[in-house]
Amino acid sequence: MTQFTLFLLFLFISSCFSLNPQGQALLSWRKTLKGPNLEVLNTWDSTNENPCSWFGITCDAYKNVVELSLTSLDLLGSIPNDFTNLLTLKKLVLSGTNLTGSIPKSIGSLHDLNYLDLSDNGLTGEIPKELCTLEKLVELYINTNKLEGSIPVEIGNLKNLVVLTCYDNQLSGTIPSSIGELKNLQVIRAGGNKNIEGPLPKQIGNCTSLVMLGIAETSISGSIPSTIGNLKMLQTLAIYTSLLSGPIPIEIGDCTELENIYLYENSLSGSVPSSLGKLKNLKNLLLWQNSLVGVIPPELGNCLQLVLIDISMNSLTGVIPVTFGELGSLQELQLSMNQISGSIPTQIGNCKSLTHIELDNNEITGTIPSEIGNFENLTLLFLWQNKLEGSIPSSISNCQNLEAIDLSQNSLTGPIPKGLFNLKNLNKLLLLGNELSNQIPPEIGNCSSLIRFRANDNHLIGSIPREIGKLTNLNFLDLGSNRLTGIIPPEISGCQNLTFLDLHSNSITGTLPASLDKIVSLQLLDISENEIEGTLSPTLGSLVSLNKLVLRKNRFSGSIPLETGSCMNLQLLDLSSNGFSGEIPASIGKLPALEIALNLSCNKLSGKIPPEFAALDKLGVLDISYNLLSGDLQNLVDLENLVTLNISHNDFKGYVPNTPFFSKLPLSVLSGNPSLCLPGNKCTSGGASRRSKGARVAMAVLIGVACVLLLLAFYIIFAGKMRARDRGIDDADVEMGPPWEITLYQKLDLSIADMAKYLTPDNVVGRGRSGVVYRANVPSGFPIAVKRFQQSENYSAAAFSSEIATLARIRHRNIVRLLGWAANGKNKLLLYDFLPNGTLGTLLHDDDNASFSVKPQFAGSYGYMAPEYASMLKITEKSDVFSYGVVLLEIITGKKPVDESFSEGQHVIQWVREHLKSKKDPVHIIDRKLHGNPDSQIQEMLQALGIALLCTSNRPEDRPTMKDVVALLREIRHESTTTNESHKETNNQQKDSNTSGLYSSSSVTPAQLLVQGSSNSSLAYSS
Repeated sequence: MTQFTLFLLFLFISSCFSLNPQGQALLSWRKTLKGPNLEVLNTWDSTNENPCSWFGITCDAYKNVVELSLTSLDLLGSIPNDFTNLLTLKKLVLSGTNLTGSIPKSIGSLHDLNYLDLSDNGLTGEIPKELCTLEKLVELYINTNKLEGSIPVEIGNLKNLVVLTCYDNQLSGTIPSSIGELKNLQVIRAGGNKNIEGPLPKQIGNCTSLVMLGIAETSISGSIPSTIGNLKMLQTLAIYTSLLSGPIPIEIGDCTELENIYLYENSLSGSVPSSLGKLKNLKNLLLWQNSLVGVIPPELGNCLQLVLIDISMNSLTGVIPVTFGELGSLQELQLSMNQISGSIPTQIGNCKSLTHIELDNNEITGTIPSEIGNFENLTLLFLWQNKLEGSIPSSISNCQNLEAIDLSQNSLTGPIPKGLFNLKNLNKLLLLGNELSNQIPPEIGNCSSLIRFRANDNHLIGSIPREIGKLTNLNFLDLGSNRLTGIIPPEISGCQNLTFLDLHSNSITGTLPASLDKIVSLQLLDISENEIEGTLSPTLGSLVSLNKLVLRKNRFSGSIPLETGSCMNLQLLDLSSNGFSGEIPASIGKLPALEIALNLSCNKLSGKIPPEFAALDKLGVLDISYNLLSGDLQNLVDLENLVTLNISHNDFKGYVPNTPFFSKLPLSVLSGNPSLCLPGNKCTSGGASRRSKGARVAMAVLIGVACVLLLLAFYIIFAGKMRARDRGIDDADVEMGPPWEITLYQKLDLSIADMAKYLTPDNVVGRGRSGVVYRANVPSGFPIAVKRFQQSENYSAAAFSSEIATLARIRHRNIVRLLGWAANGKNKLLLYDFLPNGTLGTLLHDDDNASFSVKPQFAGSYGYMAPEYASMLKITEKSDVFSYGVVLLEIITGKKPVDESFSEGQHVIQWVREHLKSKKDPVHIIDRKLHGNPDSQIQEMLQALGIALLCTSNRPEDRPTMKDVVALLREIRHESTTTNESHKETNNQQKDSNTSGLYSSSSVTPAQLLVQGSSNSSLAYSS
């Protein structure tokens, strides 16, 4: 065989075994992938004749690639850009593969494609209109990416489309009316795109094959079109958390296949249409948090498949339909926060599948029907804040799966049924604010699962059963404002997990049990307004978790134990109106957390104010009136955070400290100290007067020197600028000159020159501590926001770097997007998406000029940043809590952080605290626009004000976590204690009338907003 023949044979063999073009195209794409674990693609072998045996590849009988399917792999690359050799593809699945970049326009060349899944990646850019040329496409999944722009109008060309999912992107614009061309469309899911807006097009009614319509969590507005009734196949309608308005169309009753209606969190008005009664397959009806009015249609009783009804948080009136008794499959009935009246129908006892009943916050009258005992599966029963009467039916104890019962704030009478405490799963029993009587059943010891028991503000009598000590899981025990007698049982120490113990305003006698020191988890102890006597045990100091101790108005005697100072977490200490004697322990002055209040008034304490009190510089309220204290007040001079002070009726001597705080005190809180030199009185000693005169002379000299230096500085600056102007030098041109370092995270066609011309006062859209924000237009036409950092700030570089490092790696629909940054020797610029709806100040105050001319004292956006940031330049979770507290104060007061109505340099926090300190009506703090709300809502606002002040505590460690803040806000409406009777203060001839009601629970007083005493403690200790 000749060499030439061998050569031809080699070429023939090579051509038989070389990889075909489709395989070569796939291998070329494979080489662009940068994923860390691509071993799964090791079967993609270049020595194969074709790729039909490769992982993720499917071929037809002719060895043509018809499917590429790779899911849940970290490919770290982009979608193939060249499909020239893959035109036979019918199915392309690249889901959850960490692909970035845009969807290539070349994908429109795959004319045989019927299935495309690019979901769960990091794809950006717009949906290419070329995608809408794939006429054979049946299913399209592009959800969970970062796609922008609008849904193409050309979407109507996909006549064979059955499934369209594009949820959880950053799409905007409207839903095109061409969607109505898709007669075969069964599923459309476009939710989670906050910027999709405009109405739902009436052409949606032409999609007669539609089974699922989901456009939730968007900005869809307007009314639901009546053409919705044409969707006879529709099973799920989900347009919740959007901006829908207008009535629910009666035509919805024509969607006879409907199983799920999710229209909650909108602004729908009108009544609930009775035509819903025609939906025989309806299982879930969620219409909560809208503006619906009228009655609940009795026709809903025809929907025998109903499992869940939630129409809470509306303005419904009328009664609960008796036809609900026909709903044998009903598991959850939630009608809370409406204006429903009438009684609970006994027919509801037929709904034996019920697991949740929430009828709270209505005007329901009558008695609790005994038929509730029929619900063997019931786990939650909320009937609080109604007008229910009669006794608690004992049949409730038949509901063996009950976990939570809340019957608070009604007019229930009679005893607490002992059978309730035999419920093995019960963890929450709330009965506060009723007229319950008789004794607490000893059977309470059987309910080992109980975590929270609240029966505050009732008429309970007898003693606290010692069996309560068996409740090892009990966390919250609130029995205040009753008629309990006897002693606190020593067995209560068995409640090892107890954090909240409130027994105030009863007739409890005996001594404080020594075993109490075993409850080391205790955070609040309030036994005020009882008849407890004896001395305080030194073992009280072992309660290291205690943050509120309230023992006022009892018969305690002896000295205050030194060990009280071991309660290092104590924030509030109230020992007033007892018989304590001896000196004030110096250890109290060493309590690092004592910030809310210290009340030692109306005792027999003697001696001087301990020097250690000077360290209580965070304390808000101090009352040591009506004692036998002596000495001077110099140890109080440094208590700069004081809001309320009362030292009256003691034997203090010397001068009242010459500070702004003391100068504004009313004379009543200083009176009763004959040897105290009050403002305006002539003092016998002239030494202090001479010292004061000398100080004033020194101050005048210092002010004069400061003025001269200030004028000199102005002259130097002004003269320098004039000289520069004479030389024809433009400062702005110099500052904006090269060289520049520029980094862009998005594709932007701009230059520094483009931006510089917009950095003028006319384009300012906001000001902050670190710089000024301008609106600028890039050459392509769309606006961006440019933040120019202050040059004179020492921390500018650190703040600039921190902001870049944080925002460059964060992607969230509620956080403004960082487009890039630029810097030269003097300037630092950040480039953001421009938000046309204005600033937070604009939103809160409807003020287009929400900027601050006052010299800032905090870092960041002035008024919002926590004080510790100015010294440490460190943002923590507690810094965010402070900022949230400021925003909450803005909402409640209607004031800006630094408002024009405040005195110079005053912050809204200081303004609120000074208002409370002056003992003015706290209601005047609330924005006048909100004064027309019901009293109950005003009280809720005041409680929210207390939370805001807690959030804006000076020390980070004294602020709650955001999780706790959320819990507190949620509990305001749920468990805020209401007191039907004012707690009458006992006559005390010594006590000044201005301070006798400092902790009264009959209303929210200025001190309570700071102290949050236990009488209103549900706010601070419910979760």
